Amino acid sequence: MSTQSAPVPLLVACALGIEHLALRSGDRGGADGPVTVLRTGMGPAAAERSVTRVLADPALGEAAVLATGFCAGLAPGMHPGDLVVADETRDPRGTVPCVGTDLLVKELVRTLPGRTVHTGPLTGSDHVVRGHERSDLLATGAIAVDMESAATLLSAVRAGERPVAAVRVVVDAPEHELVRIGTVRGGISAFRVLRSVLPAFYEWHRSLLLPRR
Repeated sequence: MSTQSAPVPLLVACALGIEHLALRSGDRGGADGPVTVLRTGMGPAAAERSVTRVLADPALGEAAVLATGFCAGLAPGMHPGDLVVADETRDPRGTVPCVGTDLLVKELVRTLPGRTVHTGPLTGSDHVVRGHERSDLLATGAIAVDMESAATLLSAVRAGERPVAAVRVVVDAPEHELVRIGTVRGGISAFRVLRSVLPAFYEWHRSLLLPRR
């Protein structure tokens, strides 16, 4: 009789305290295996350091990694509270293909009925993107930008072969720029959406053909 190994862990990485609070206060039930919610700190360098350090722990060495939190939408017509499921993440150091994008879209639509879900490339930046920079990035084919997802996934795959994905909630968009997250209606809407995403992440994790020893 064959013996199946323990489920591969899931590492959910976000940058900001408000993102971590949203995830920690959301629905934590239904996970298939151990889940770690990691606050990396803001910016690509902090994300790279934190993810590399955590994945060096043998207990998380084979973890699936999902980057999440808030983002800036780049395309006209995007609104705060919309969801972005990356089919790849990009930054100047490289591109990382995401796994299970279609399943994540399906589960997010089921979990958050009525919310718009966008799919496409998610690009990285080392600063908050404003004004004309949005249109410049949109011209590259990206649909959204944040500061940590690309660094998180690049660090994850460099630490070992594993499934990776990125799901972000739009907190500002071309027609809805925010000055500070949480101070206006768009930020509150995005926070509420982020509180509700974990069940979809668990379904993604459960469905993967994860590495087995």
